[in-house]
Parts: sequence; C-alpha cells; structure tokens
Amino acid sequence: MRKVLLTTCFGALAAFASAANANDELLKMQQNPKDWVMPTGNYANHRFSQLKQITSDNVGKLQVAWTFSTGVLRGHEGGPLIIGDMMYIHTPFPNIVYALNLKDEQKIVWKYEPKQDPNVIPVMCCDTVNRGPAYADGKIFLHQADTTLVALDAKTGAVVWSVKNGDPGKGETGTSSPMIFKDKVIIGISGGEFGVRGSVTAYNIKDGKQVWRGYSMGPDSDTLIDPAKTTHLGKPVGPSSGTNTWQGDQWKIGGGATWGWYSYDPELNLMYYGSGNPSTWNPKQRPGDNRWSMAIWARDVDTGMTRWVYQMTPHDEWDYDGVNEMILADQNIGGQNRKILVHFDRNGLGYTLDRTNGELLVAEKYDPKVNWTTGVDMNKSSPTYGRPKVVDAYSTDKHGEDVNAKGICPAALGTKDQQPAAFSPDTGLFYVPTNHVCMDYEPFRVRYTAGQPYVGATLSMYPPEGDKHMGNFIAWDAKTGKIVWSVNEQFSVWSGALATAGGVVFYGTLEGYFKAVDAKTGKELYKFKTPSGIIGNVTTYEQGGKQYIAILSGVGGWAGIGLAAGLTDPTAGLGAVGGYAGLRNYTALGGTLTVFALPQ
Repeated sequence: MRKVLLTTCFGALAAFASAANANDELLKMQQNPKDWVMPTGNYANHRFSQLKQITSDNVGKLQVAWTFSTGVLRGHEGGPLIIGDMMYIHTPFPNIVYALNLKDEQKIVWKYEPKQDPNVIPVMCCDTVNRGPAYADGKIFLHQADTTLVALDAKTGAVVWSVKNGDPGKGETGTSSPMIFKDKVIIGISGGEFGVRGSVTAYNIKDGKQVWRGYSMGPDSDTLIDPAKTTHLGKPVGPSSGTNTWQGDQWKIGGGATWGWYSYDPELNLMYYGSGNPSTWNPKQRPGDNRWSMAIWARDVDTGMTRWVYQMTPHDEWDYDGVNEMILADQNIGGQNRKILVHFDRNGLGYTLDRTNGELLVAEKYDPKVNWTTGVDMNKSSPTYGRPKVVDAYSTDKHGEDVNAKGICPAALGTKDQQPAAFSPDTGLFYVPTNHVCMDYEPFRVRYTAGQPYVGATLSMYPPEGDKHMGNFIAWDAKTGKIVWSVNEQFSVWSGALATAGGVVFYGTLEGYFKAVDAKTGKELYKFKTPSGIIGNVTTYEQGGKQYIAILSGVGGWAGIGLAAGLTDPTAGLGAVGGYAGLRNYTALGGTLTVFALPQ
C-alpha cells in the first residue's frame, strides 16, 4: 500500500504537506519551554530553557521529586525527551526506550527493547552508550547500536519502519542521536577506531527511504562536494578534495566518523556537524592532510550538497575528533552583527565562524594547558591561514613510530569530548564542560582488517603537570575567545550542560554530583550526589505548573570505561583506564534518572 501511495500524485502531495507540517511542528514545539522536544533543546543546540521558576536565589532548596531505574548498568549519555504529558527515556545497549506518563505517577505506558546481536558490543569503541531518541510526526526515532534506525509510534511504541544504516561486521555502530530537519531524519555513524568511512545520511521520516548520503572523504560524488562552489576558508576546494590528500586508496578506510550532535539553521537551510579522526591513529601510515576528517561541515538539508567545510586539525596526530556540537547564535563581533557558529573542539581550541560562509573569526585555547599548538594562523594572506601551528616537541609524527611522545595536552579525549556545552542568550556566554587531561602517545604500525580495531597507538593519561584536578567547567566569551570564569573539578566534566532564564547553569560530575552554579559568576549554588557517575545531559521541563530538572546517572563513556567494562590495565580503554582509576573510589555502576524540583 505504501508503494502504491507514493506512486500517485495525491500521495506525493500528501507526503509533501505532511513533511512540511512535521518541520513546522518542531519549529513551534521547540519554542515551548514546558517541553524538551529534541535532544539538543532546539535546532541551534543552545540547551537553554526559558523556564525560570528555579532561580539563582532558590535553587539551593531543590529536592529529589522522583527517580526511575533504567535496569541497565553501563554509561548513560544523553537525556530524556518531554512531549506534553509523556517522557521518553533511553538506555545504553540494548537501547531500551521507556514511555512514561508524567500525569499518572510516571506509569510505564510502553517499553521498546530491540533484539540486537551482542557481538556489536566489542566493536563499540568507548562503551555501549547511546545519546538518545528524537521526536517528529508522532514518532520516536532511535539509532540503535547495530546501526538500525527505527521509527516508533509515540503513543504505542509499535515499530512503524526501520532501516539499517551500516554494517557492525566492519566496525560500524550507532551511538548518536537522530535529528529531524524538515522531512528528514539525519544520522551519522561511529567506528573511526575500526577504519570505517564516515558518512551522514538523510532518511524520509514517513517511510525510512534514503534521500541522500554524504561521506567524509572520497570522490566528489561521495562527499557531495561541488569543486567550484564548495569553499574552505573562502576559496573553492577544487576537484577531488576528498581523495587528493590521501595516499592511494587509504581514504576508503579513512575514518572521519560522524557520531556527534547536529544543528540546523532553517533560514539558510543548512545543517552543521563535525567529522572525526582519520584512521589509523598512527600518523606515519597516512601522510597528507587526510581531508575531510577533523572538519566542520555545512550541508544543504534538501540535497546534502556541501556549502562549505573547514578542516581544524589537518593530518591529525592525536585523535582530536571534530565531532563536538556546533552551537548557532547571532552576535556582534567587531562591530558587525554576525550569524555565528561556535565549536569547542577536541583539540583544545574554541572556534567562532560565520555560519553563512565558513569565515574563521576566532580560534583560541579554552584551556591554558593546551600545548600541542601555539595557536591558529589567522593571517588571511598567509599560505598556512586557518591551520594550527604545531609544536614539534608534541608532534607524534615528528617523534615517529614506536617512540613515546610525552606530556601532550590535551589527551586524545580532548579538552572536550561529546559532552555538549550550553549557550545563554541572557548572558551571551557559552558554558562548557571540559577535560583537563594530558597524555603520552606512542604510535605503532598496524594492519587493517575489517571489523578489527585499527588504532595503532598506545596511550596513558594524567592531569597536567602541577595540577591535581582533571576537569573544569567554564564560561566562554565566543566574541573574544576568552574564559570568563572557571570551576575546577576533580575529574573530567563529562555531562552536558543546561542554562536557564533563572540565571542558573546545571551540570554533572563523573563522581556523581549534580551541580547548579550562578550563570554570571560560576559560584556553586547546589549539589546532590546521585547514585552513579554522571555522563548524561541535564534537561528541564514543566508539568502541572511546576519546573523540574532531570539528569541520567550511570558512569561510563570513554572516561568511565574502566568501571563500565571492568577493565584494569592502565593502557586499556585507549589510555583512559589508568587516567581515571581513582573514579572507583567515589562511584559505581548505575542507571537512574533523578528528577529535582522545589518543595511545595
């Protein structure tokens, strides 16, 4: 019946109208602060709420309103969706989704638990995480570990359609949140440590039919790049830009995975995201810039064609994935009102670009300990304009294979990993959870085998010299590239932030503290120890006239992989096990949603 409908004019018109309405629905719904309708809060990735019942004056009175156990004991990234009276909660593998009725004592209305091959677990690089579902058109969309994208009826949990996005046998997995732009569900792929070739794919929200796919590297027809129209720092990229900085056919196993957060500007009809590390981690085995790994992308949502691309870390030598979120804002920079994109990269640099054309406006360190580079060449007339200036002492390529390059800051997990920042239009500041960690990095030669790790480096991690803390939570001015205030944390801040109109910013810590700080000063206003370490993202909603704050706890992710997977070798978990060994003294495995509110 579906095929019949799609072949009729009436069916085509109906599908077009429904698609337009689906996008209009989300544009309207994201303006309602009582709900949390998409994983990123809104299309601009602000993670900001207009709710202000909870303020900097009364947040210290918060109490636990209710809790919910997910029944899964691995790393809980992401956060719940709240749509009207319903809350949708997800888990790590096996990727359960619960629908709870908030008006009926959080009664479980339905539960979806996919049947997946557990063999996918060993090819999930950094824990069995999932960053949450998305909503549109009466459906809940889930990206499962085995790369299946499934559309569920939001009322019943019944499967409407499903499609396979990749092949776990080759190391391709699904960890990211789907995002709904216009009539399309957009998802990426994980697996950079297994030599996959990263891609972003758009599927029709009605039936799951693939609309377009854009790869991170490869021929122009694969990357959806127009050599004459797609620009890099204002200049056309030219033909074969996705292959001509790779040796031979290396681009076919080039990495550039796309498992981060996506944003969207409806006025420009452009979506923005980042591509990850090139494969392998051993830079000697892949000479050249390795385009377009480690890059910020602007793609047309309708066609997937690339408007502009900017590579932040050419020929990556440290695993500084570029997948972190792109936050969209409109700010005055240098006396000119700009539509900007702000990105806090794994490489330790905070970038501000003009999102209409990719012009680079600011590139500054957001942790003073970053030492692998002295900064980005901002001279537009320079042949190295836009490139970071690498310090030879911390170049793993210059040291060569089987040589341990020591004291590199940041570590491979970056000054920030996937844990998303928040932006407050009230203060004009960005609130960034960060890692304050350095590393030793020893590359070695490795051979590619499909479905097997393709890393080629041994790492160890530790705090910067002279420091004992491994994390900071900072406020950042993207117009100037300056830290406004900074709060030290014992371990990395691996949770996503939330800013509110009440003048409060919320985040969680790896040892399990849920915290509230003053948006203007960073002063701690409240903290509560949850059942497990927090790597989830803070969300807020209103129900029955009352504001609630929700956070998933459940230690894991890359930083917590030692606890999550029971690893003890200090170099296991790509070096994280040794660096975060002290975590086991403060927290244990869990999987709980904790919801807070002010007392009656």
